[in-house]
Amino acid sequence: MGNKSYGIDPDRIQDYAKEIKLAVDKGIEIAIVIGGGNIFRGVAGAGNGIDRVQGDYMGMLATVINGLALQSAIEKEGVQTRLQTAIKMEQIAEPYIKRRAVRHLEKGRVVIFSGGTGNPFFTTDTAAVLRAAEINADVILKGTRVDGIYTADPEKDSSATKFDHITYKEVMRKGLKIMDMTAFALSEDNNLPIVVFDMNTPGNLIKLLSGESIGTLVENN
Repeated sequence: MGNKSYGIDPDRIQDYAKEIKLAVDKGIEIAIVIGGGNIFRGVAGAGNGIDRVQGDYMGMLATVINGLALQSAIEKEGVQTRLQTAIKMEQIAEPYIKRRAVRHLEKGRVVIFSGGTGNPFFTTDTAAVLRAAEINADVILKGTRVDGIYTADPEKDSSATKFDHITYKEVMRKGLKIMDMTAFALSEDNNLPIVVFDMNTPGNLIKLLSGESIGTLVENN
């Protein structure tokens, strides 16, 4: 949304595209899962009387809209992309096929996974971890508005302190909110490290991928 209250901010999405291009230029294989909360949230829809299953499908379609916008922005930067959806929409995107996704990555294309898992009751976080496990990703980078994981919400509590490194078990014990528990448990089971970082600060993505200590690392040890 950028500074908008709804929808897609073209300047913000182009900023993301430029960050992604810098990473691709370094030869890093990148797959992206994007949410749809700027357009529609299934849980919020259910709270307003929309059937939960219908609301979740509406949310999945919102991620496809965002995926198309991000695809356009990245290609504007001269980077090849492929958009894959968990729900078949063959006129606008490929259906998700693991082997095809991996092949695209090997060819230097950015792959955007949209449509969530294709099933209601699962969040975009779960879709991200599921796809990461399927394509054997090295790490999950969770871009947020804050620069890592804190003892409390830093936007609400000025005394909150940041973790540079934390284990899955510590996160569970402290009850920290990183992503939904289904996604988090799946990440732990597959030994997939997570880095939570501020995605709205220019240069953060490439610094992180270059080995700088950006954000908070979550892993088993």
